Amino acid sequence: MYFYLMILCFIFSLIAQSSVNNTFQKYSKIPARSGLTGEQAAKKIIQMNDLDVQVEGVSGQLTDHYDPRSNTLRLSEATRYNNSIAAIGVAAHEAGHAVQDGVNFFPNKIRAALVPVANLGSKAGPYLALIGIFINAYANSSDIGMSIAYVGVALYFFAFLFYLVTLPVEFDASHRAIVILNSSGMLNAEELKGAKKVLRSAAMTYVAAAATAFVSFLRIFAMVNNNKRDR
Repeated sequence: MYFYLMILCFIFSLIAQSSVNNTFQKYSKIPARSGLTGEQAAKKIIQMNDLDVQVEGVSGQLTDHYDPRSNTLRLSEATRYNNSIAAIGVAAHEAGHAVQDGVNFFPNKIRAALVPVANLGSKAGPYLALIGIFINAYANSSDIGMSIAYVGVALYFFAFLFYLVTLPVEFDASHRAIVILNSSGMLNAEELKGAKKVLRSAAMTYVAAAATAFVSFLRIFAMVNNNKRDR
């Protein structure tokens, strides 16, 4: 069952990634009437909210992000220097993260706190679970083996939790972006529809990642539980 669920998640992820690429490409060819570039839009939002945030470039495509550790908003070249609907929408979304940081948005603080243990869990969790299962199956230390296995499960749960908490953070950043773009007049009503499509398609990639992490967690948990019953 988990194999088929993973296949479905994989297909969902491919569709979501393809959708965000195609939608971004479509609206990156349509200039906004305001004439603002992504960088100018981001700086305007930062200024409107009295934030001490720097804007700089980053290599790659769709690599735009806000770094709360250095209060830096990094925009890819396609976003930073482009005056398209897509560029302004993406830049506003990342500026939305800066606004979240400025107002101490609670889910954002939870996600930041989860980063270290989530990184550890995604890398070490599955290996610890397998090591524990191996000890339980081939050594005379079933209690130790199962303890190690469940530590691995617990660690991977935090990785899934990180993806789960990411969803309200991303949705809220997009909502803030649309509200600000509308109220400030940086995009008109028709252009906002395009920006919403870009941000909605990007949000689906996070939904796909959370679904994949959840199925992976269930698979690891079931594998450990089945091994326990076999003893």
